[in-house]
Amino acid sequence: MKSNEIRQSFLNFFESKGHRIVDSSSLLPETPNLLFTNAGMNPFVPYFLGERCPQYKRIADAQKCIRAGGKHNDLEEVGFDTYHHTFFEMLGNWSLGDYFKEEAILWAWELLTQVWHFPKERLYATVYRPEMGEPANFDEEAYVLWEKIFLAEGMDPSVHILMGSKKDNFWMMSDTGPCGPCSEIHMDLTPEGDTQGRWVNQEDARCMEIWNLVFMQYNALPNGTFELLKNKFVDTGMGFERIAGMFSTTQNFKDFSRTPSNYDSDLFTPLLRQLEQWSGYKYGGRIAAGSQDTIDADTLRDCAFRIIADHVRTLTFAIADGILPGNEGRHYVLRRIIRRAILFGQKLNLPNGFFADLSHIVSQHMCGFFKELLKRSETIKTVLNNEEQAFKITLQKGLHLFEKWTCDSAYLSGDQAFLLYDTYGFPLDLTQLMAKEKRITVDTTQFNVCMHEQKGRSKAALKKTTIALQENDSLKTHFVGYNLSDCTGYESTINDCVQDTNVSYVITASTPFYAEKGGQMGDSGRIIFQDGTAGEIVNTRYQNQIILHQVALPYSKIIKYQHTPVILSVDIERRKHISNHHTATHLLHWALRKILGQHVQQAGSWVQADQFRFDFSHFEKLSEATIADVERLCCEKVFENLPISTFEVPFDQKPNDCLAFFGDKYGDMVRVVQILNCSKELCGGTHATRTGDLGILKIKQESAVAAGVRRIEATVGVHAMQYIHTYITCVRQLEKMMDCPLQKLQERLQLLQQQKIEVEKRYQQVLQKTSSQLVAETVTCNTLCCVRFALQSVDAHMLKNLSKQYFNEQKPDILCSFGEQAQKGFVFVFCSGKAIQKGFTAAALIQRLLQPLGANGGGKADFASGGVKRSIDLECYLQTFSLGKFFNESKV
Repeated sequence: MKSNEIRQSFLNFFESKGHRIVDSSSLLPETPNLLFTNAGMNPFVPYFLGERCPQYKRIADAQKCIRAGGKHNDLEEVGFDTYHHTFFEMLGNWSLGDYFKEEAILWAWELLTQVWHFPKERLYATVYRPEMGEPANFDEEAYVLWEKIFLAEGMDPSVHILMGSKKDNFWMMSDTGPCGPCSEIHMDLTPEGDTQGRWVNQEDARCMEIWNLVFMQYNALPNGTFELLKNKFVDTGMGFERIAGMFSTTQNFKDFSRTPSNYDSDLFTPLLRQLEQWSGYKYGGRIAAGSQDTIDADTLRDCAFRIIADHVRTLTFAIADGILPGNEGRHYVLRRIIRRAILFGQKLNLPNGFFADLSHIVSQHMCGFFKELLKRSETIKTVLNNEEQAFKITLQKGLHLFEKWTCDSAYLSGDQAFLLYDTYGFPLDLTQLMAKEKRITVDTTQFNVCMHEQKGRSKAALKKTTIALQENDSLKTHFVGYNLSDCTGYESTINDCVQDTNVSYVITASTPFYAEKGGQMGDSGRIIFQDGTAGEIVNTRYQNQIILHQVALPYSKIIKYQHTPVILSVDIERRKHISNHHTATHLLHWALRKILGQHVQQAGSWVQADQFRFDFSHFEKLSEATIADVERLCCEKVFENLPISTFEVPFDQKPNDCLAFFGDKYGDMVRVVQILNCSKELCGGTHATRTGDLGILKIKQESAVAAGVRRIEATVGVHAMQYIHTYITCVRQLEKMMDCPLQKLQERLQLLQQQKIEVEKRYQQVLQKTSSQLVAETVTCNTLCCVRFALQSVDAHMLKNLSKQYFNEQKPDILCSFGEQAQKGFVFVFCSGKAIQKGFTAAALIQRLLQPLGANGGGKADFASGGVKRSIDLECYLQTFSLGKFFNESKV
């Protein structure tokens, strides 16, 4: 059977058993603590926890999954065996409070033996039996069911049923959440098929787990205890790639002479054939017999074939679901996978752009079932091409440095490994792999120290304020402020008054004030107490379902009003501006997806009264023409004055074309915000009533937030008009200053800019002739030649170029140069490879140089820069500065 036939056969079987066949959920999970959807059960967690009611009691699907990073991480094994993958499909059937163990076990046996004709005598089942201290009891119910099956087939249950502890037979999605005992089905794939169960769970491809039947009975709590779920559930998962590999390797179970491999199926063979054609090598299916340290060249090439074939599937499906490579979290995991594949691609001498071209084969082969692949194939290729080209630039530099460090050494220091990671983008496991090939060791302990220190620096400035509140359901605030008619003169009762660092908060039973949440800033307004005292509400916060009104009055003056009536009035004009800007984010999101593609996903937003910012996933900078197109499309919808409606529905009944943001936690009921014939999103924020309320939308700026994430800052209404007016005024002033009409202004400015460049070039040539005169101090420290330039009154760009030229020509090991212009100072540091090897990096030295001045700087190992707010401070600092003393104190 071919892979498509197997998948469809599975779904048809369970459809005949009354199951609803549903599409795969996105690889971007709803559960916030997951990097990726890593199991078939992820989309159904809210049903297991009772947070939502299922529309169907019986479901079957083929779920896309990625296991790379986090608790379930198969990345290191991929390629070095034949059955682990970073991306795979999980075939599953689900009972959401309907049938339980009996039906699940009987149907599994029926599908395997009667529909797919698995040899019965080669099948083994495992049952949960806890060891000391493990949860729950022996799963006697499952044992009895399997016992009946094997006895009826004339087989010995004592041979074909094996016991497993929590490690193998108690399934947990993560440290907390739904869980329960499971019963696994294993297949003996040895030539003789007579292992008698001895190889079950021994990590051997000749005896593989093919199906896991999980019986959800418990919820694992953060304190390590387990509670019973409200309802019992069945969650089964079958590795699609394994099943397809078994059918292919054994020729539909007729020939067991070959070593089983998932890569024998038609899910992988088109990719392997293409790699053979490009590389000139024949894929032999060899696997590492022992340690990766002793792997031979032919086997390593076969491993490379498998790694690349697996990884390109992962990236193709992830990007199709809008998850782009980047520098953090799941995005960095994808980038790491790409780089791993590219490095292994070098072992096969693959051409430039091979990874992107290979993704097209994946899309073509899999698009019959996963329609999104063909729709987004060009986006996928563009993203992968960009990633491959960007990595190859730093790859060559990093490889050169690695070779330099290891040519006469059997050891790579943790600092060197971290430099490869931090500056050149080498994940640690790739560095370790290269080190293994050269039979050298890597100091991972010191690497982890460097990583920990970097994370500490990154988090030092981050603070999250939480106000101490008593856990009391009676304090929960009911929000009533969607309609503006309810937002003034609203009567409520004060439930509590709290204080935090001299800031006073009032908590009411209900309120029309929208609290800061979901990227929308909180309302402000007025509060009138029982005795007529009035106070300003300057901000509104949300915490644990409680809305806190920040009052501009001392705590001592408001505490007496506890449990008394109040009148609340929102600043209506400010609310309207905020609502208009929030609606604009929806409109912008729709326009971006319309113009750039469906891979665009909101990655964050912040809505204010005068402007908003919108972060979104995209792989490249937007051109001026694209920005204009997006702005025009938004304004067209504004001018059409489309109605905006909101309504609440059960989560499972939300419209199919409604956008939900993965990572957000939704309850049983959700609020839909719809702009007619345009945008439709789940959103709890406040909005305009018609698009015409926005007046006009103006994009102020487009920039990068992180790799794969862009940001647009924009404004609407009167604030947009003010922004446009400011620009027009500026242009008119330039016309007067340049004595030039608008049509020729750009040409005139370009001419002046060119003249400035020519003057600077001539000035720089004069300085270069006397570059030796710029040197204020030269010292030797730790066999390193260290040079300092005297303070120069030139612009930063010129001083940087001058310093770089001197560094390249005179070849000092360390060069420190200082400059001043417009009453500000700047500093540059250059370090040679020799200096870096001895532990001196430009990034560290710039910090030490600027620390006494209270200034900041940063950079990489070979170059760093920093600025000083006042040049006079830099002048005073250099009057007593000694290069020799500085480097003696900086020795490592």
